[in-house]
Amino acid sequence: MCERCGDTYKNIMDASRRGFLKGGAAAAAGFALPASLAGLVGAGPAAAQGMTTIKATHGSGLCNLGIFLAKERNLAAADGVELDFVVTPTTTDVVTLFGAGLVDISVIPYSNYITLVDAGAPVQIVAGAGVEGCIMVGSEGITTAADLKGKKIGTFQADTLEVLPYDFLTKAGLSFQDVEMVYLNTSPELAAAFINGAIDVVSHIEPYATQCLSERAGSTVLTDGLDLYGPQYSDCVLAARIPLIEENPGAVKAVIKAMMTAQLQSEQDVDAALADTVGTYYKTSLEALTLAQSRQPVMIDQRNNTGFFTDRSVSMQKMGYVKNTLPESAVNWSLLEEVIAENADLYGALKLKSA
Repeated sequence: MCERCGDTYKNIMDASRRGFLKGGAAAAAGFALPASLAGLVGAGPAAAQGMTTIKATHGSGLCNLGIFLAKERNLAAADGVELDFVVTPTTTDVVTLFGAGLVDISVIPYSNYITLVDAGAPVQIVAGAGVEGCIMVGSEGITTAADLKGKKIGTFQADTLEVLPYDFLTKAGLSFQDVEMVYLNTSPELAAAFINGAIDVVSHIEPYATQCLSERAGSTVLTDGLDLYGPQYSDCVLAARIPLIEENPGAVKAVIKAMMTAQLQSEQDVDAALADTVGTYYKTSLEALTLAQSRQPVMIDQRNNTGFFTDRSVSMQKMGYVKNTLPESAVNWSLLEEVIAENADLYGALKLKSA
């Protein structure tokens, strides 16, 4: 399973970490590929038995449930498309493969997407994936932003989960200079660090945030993002390579439709949706996954988050990860809108949507 973040970020010193990550994104946009990844993929969509195969990457959180169901239930097959997951060791590798054009689409944290665009990668957001579910949990005695001074906050670097504490501290008149940021590698590792007391606060996604909350006595939710961003804020998005959008828009639409179908199925029978993905994609119990799911639901139509992406790119700019804020051209809802128009009954049945 591809984890949220990885070894590439592990031992970077504060003085140089921003430049390293910007350089890594630029390398991805410039089609550089580490030797360790060279054997994982073949470039471009390929025809297989009359089907168009779309290579995709993904993360590990519940925001990926839509694409997981689309894959497991073969929901794009009716439109002649098959999803082929390229499993990568870390989110850094996800960014590299997607930016280098060795996979076609990706469910990716909006923050990583923003760094790719800033580095010049030819990619666009074409749909949403999951909303909400970015949660900061404090250990016993930590209940407010003021309590964070001098404390260790664990998260992933250049991730939506780093933007959350940045925005939380900024709102309270504090900064990263007031805390010690600790960057870890994988979702289970990050959860274990908090549960075992190695860090004081964790910024995590579901289902791991709920696991942290339930397994460390006295812990408290400091923010679930709703107080900062409002309801239905984005965590991950579905992004596609512009060459694919231009050459085979029908294949991209098939994936969007499949994920929209997956959203409806998860809304109608969440127990079955989670049973089909636990173990394979989520390394937690079905009970914990069920408890967490309501905090981070699937939402494919995220047109209401266009301004949110721009605002978060301002945060990314202030954090030193990007030079420029997100341009309007980086978000392309046109194929999503075609899918909505062509599948009125499906869209009308969805609970979560912009319209």
